[in-house]
Amino acid sequence: MSKAQEFLGKEIKINAWVTNKRSSGKIAFLQLRDGDYYFQGIVLKNEVEPEVFEIAKGLTQETSIMLTGVVQEDTRSKLGYELLVKDIEVLGESHDYPITPKEHGTEFLMDHRHLWLRSSKQHAILKIRNEIIRATYEFFNKEGFMKVDPPILTGSAPEGTTELFHTEYFDQEAYLSQSGQLYMEAAAMAFGKVFSFGPTFRAEKSKTRRHLIEFWMMEPEMAFMHQDESLEVQEQYVAYLIQSVLDNCDYYLDVLERDKEVLKKYTQLPYDRISYDDAIELLHKNDFTDITWGDDFGSPHETFIAEQSDRPVFILNYPKAIKPFYMKEHPDRDDVVLCADLIAPEGYGEIIGGSEREVDYDKLSQQIENFGLSLEDYEWYLDLRRYGSVPHSGFGLGLERTVTWISGTEHIRESTAFPRLLNRLYP
Repeated sequence: MSKAQEFLGKEIKINAWVTNKRSSGKIAFLQLRDGDYYFQGIVLKNEVEPEVFEIAKGLTQETSIMLTGVVQEDTRSKLGYELLVKDIEVLGESHDYPITPKEHGTEFLMDHRHLWLRSSKQHAILKIRNEIIRATYEFFNKEGFMKVDPPILTGSAPEGTTELFHTEYFDQEAYLSQSGQLYMEAAAMAFGKVFSFGPTFRAEKSKTRRHLIEFWMMEPEMAFMHQDESLEVQEQYVAYLIQSVLDNCDYYLDVLERDKEVLKKYTQLPYDRISYDDAIELLHKNDFTDITWGDDFGSPHETFIAEQSDRPVFILNYPKAIKPFYMKEHPDRDDVVLCADLIAPEGYGEIIGGSEREVDYDKLSQQIENFGLSLEDYEWYLDLRRYGSVPHSGFGLGLERTVTWISGTEHIRESTAFPRLLNRLYP
């Protein structure tokens, strides 16, 4: 029904699944899903063959059918159209479908997430996720970036090895990638502006609403660019994603009851900026006694900081000790680095982390050693500083958390129904 407006008043054939049904003596109302939208089919007993009405009355949840009918307006539905059914052909029967139109617990739904995908909310969230992916490619292509695919199996770690999945690559140590950043730096030295978009992994057992074992990360890297310029790219990119969802996912936002006026505010640039130092002072002035300078922010801290603005906010220049080895030291201080986290409003937390990268060979070598990493493993990375190094910056956006925020879902596990969302294997 994605082109229903073009066929208003015309007879069409369409394939669909039955999501629900109710009938009386003379009329059957079919709630249908065609892969794009949910819509209603009406079967009038006096306008169809007797066997067609009998089929309609006997349809069960998730039975697949082919319908012949006339498209007509339906101002009560989110789609705005319905189908006056003339004929029904059953393609595949469905009996005892486990997810019935009633309340189910989260664990039950996650155990049946291969079917939960069919529910209206999951369906809408994944449609929004798809639009965010489409808009990502569109944005970076427009901005002159080239897509590069870094390896998923890696021998070096951007952020330490404590949260990496370990494996053997023949006779070498290897890990599932926690970030493609280091490889993207190499690509940026060849192509100038690059981005990657792929799966990343964290070997971290967590059941908080923010953390996943497997998630997709969008990571641009930009040669000849300082951190302030990178922040402009970041906020332009996020605003572009939100505007694309507003422009192309109106129906799905309605399904999720997402406040579109709130989303529109998030497209207004620039976003506010606050230094880590000022953020700590702000928290102390508001009776947060559980954090001191040098600590990383927890969820309550990020939420409070974000509440001071009506849009996303950048927190700038974190302490060097709590950030990865590759970040560039602040030119005027040796205790903080040139970095920023972008914190989403409404309590959704960090959606982007980025920094300017250290270009000084000696400083970077020392940092690698300070972090207890092997210089030999990072010789190739140090080569980028030996041969024509330039100022460069980059960032990473977590797709699942961004989808959760933009779609307005309460829990990150609801943002898609695939196995990456539980800290356990798919049964």
